[in-house]
Amino acid sequence: MSTLDERVLDTLRFLLRSSHLGGVDDLPALVRGAGQRLGAHDATLYVVDYDQTLLVPLTESGAPPSDPGTPEPVTIDGTLAGRAFSDVTQHVGSAGELVSFWAPVIDGTDRLGVLQLLFAPDTVVDHDLRQACTDLASLVAELLMSKRMYGDAVELARRRSTMSVPAEMQWTLLPPLTFVSPRVAISGVLAPAVEVAGDSFDYALNGDTAHVALFDAMGHGMEATLLAGVAVSSLRNARRSGRDLADTARTVERELEAQFGPDRFVTGIIGELDLATGWWTWTTCGHPPALLVRGGHVVKVLGDVVGPPLGLGLLDDPPQIGRERLQPGDRLLLYSDGVIEARDADGEFFGTDRLVDFVTRQAVAGRPVAETLRRLNHAVLDHQEGTLQDDATTVLVEWLVPGEPQESSPEPDESPVGP
Repeated sequence: MSTLDERVLDTLRFLLRSSHLGGVDDLPALVRGAGQRLGAHDATLYVVDYDQTLLVPLTESGAPPSDPGTPEPVTIDGTLAGRAFSDVTQHVGSAGELVSFWAPVIDGTDRLGVLQLLFAPDTVVDHDLRQACTDLASLVAELLMSKRMYGDAVELARRRSTMSVPAEMQWTLLPPLTFVSPRVAISGVLAPAVEVAGDSFDYALNGDTAHVALFDAMGHGMEATLLAGVAVSSLRNARRSGRDLADTARTVERELEAQFGPDRFVTGIIGELDLATGWWTWTTCGHPPALLVRGGHVVKVLGDVVGPPLGLGLLDDPPQIGRERLQPGDRLLLYSDGVIEARDADGEFFGTDRLVDFVTRQAVAGRPVAETLRRLNHAVLDHQEGTLQDDATTVLVEWLVPGEPQESSPEPDESPVGP
């Protein structure tokens, strides 16, 4: 066994054995200790903020660092740390005289942040050391996911401003923002992060079926959050009870009407993608139709099936169901009206044309679904100068070529890059 192998084994044992007792407040010290056992001078875990613009160091206090000498938040755009996060790749740079190694921290394929390890200036960052850092980052991701529920340190670090109670409820309801398997990639994003209320989405992979839904509840604030919460919970209950797509829509309709009466409603798209055949079946309920992206171009607007919003007692029996055969590599973009209705200072809407152009350019660039949505979210926010008047939610689904997952373990960048 080589010296590095011994250090790796010691590092992983240290993390595993030290993590059984304690909470998320202990994670920064555990990460630092693990990095030092691997041979680094220091190690710091950075978590992504809710707006996905900053990577914020997780400190013992759980709050953003303020003491001199402690790490500062790092912007995602234009930095090595940001490239490690957005591209899910390793990057090597410098921090003073030290070698700075950045590794993405991912839960499956859901991007949680990055890990920075600082090595001596004469350190040779070869393949074995890169792999050791990747293994450490993977275990740190597992600990971050398991420990974050026992305290508020991660939540405090991720928030740039006070979150509303409706947004607090809505974020708790969401699944992980990104999921990728060899056959499908699914990602979603919500804005404004600290004030979102009426928008929500859900997905689940069961056997050969990927279930995907997006909802937009009427109104704002707590009432909209409660509407969306009932819609998502009804959807999950119907799915877990083995109901088909039509009966699932009827269940959501029935529960909304029972809880809120016939004058409150939720728009949405409820769909299923057969991963074995590529058939997408869906029902659209008073919602903007999904876009089909193929070969870097929007080739179809799936607007043939549009029924009434859910909750008004007007749903067709049975509901209208659409069917579209996808090709490997096709993407489906689901979005709420807050995306295309975002307005700039002159009152110009973001609009469907701008949305189509943006999605097309991102597809041509070959960016993965999660990074495409992060950039789209920022484009919408920038268009409305950072303050949205309505929730803006997007979900992107890609049917992948079997055996060619879009996002996997971090790929190393073999060329050293400057700071």
